[in-house]
Amino acid sequence: MIKTIRLFLLFEGAAFIAASLTHFGVLLHGFEHRMAGTAEGVIGIVLLMGLLLSWVWPTATRGLGLIVQIFALLGTFVGIYTIAIGIGPRTPVDIIFHAGIIIALICGLVTTFRARVDARHRSLRS
Repeated sequence: MIKTIRLFLLFEGAAFIAASLTHFGVLLHGFEHRMAGTAEGVIGIVLLMGLLLSWVWPTATRGLGLIVQIFALLGTFVGIYTIAIGIGPRTPVDIIFHAGIIIALICGLVTTFRARVDARHRSLRS
């Protein structure tokens, strides 16, 4: 299960870094928004730091995964709020990204949470 959690963190972190680079005009032009790029960059770095720390402390992978994914989910909700009130970028690409990353983060959180519960359940049966 550690590999699966790490894959979620890698995918989510890379998605936020790509979104950040898009908002800074590095990957695509026409979607520049400095504040969104900064926020998404911070979230991406936090997710990737969680991934890196899971290699340093493999036994803490579940806890790290939960913490960084909850942080990312809360940050994404802030992004959705800024879109809703008109402060954040409102392009279809931004809306699709936020919807998709919410789904990915929720799936990652459920998988990460269940990793420990399943392991505990198996040990009780043994």
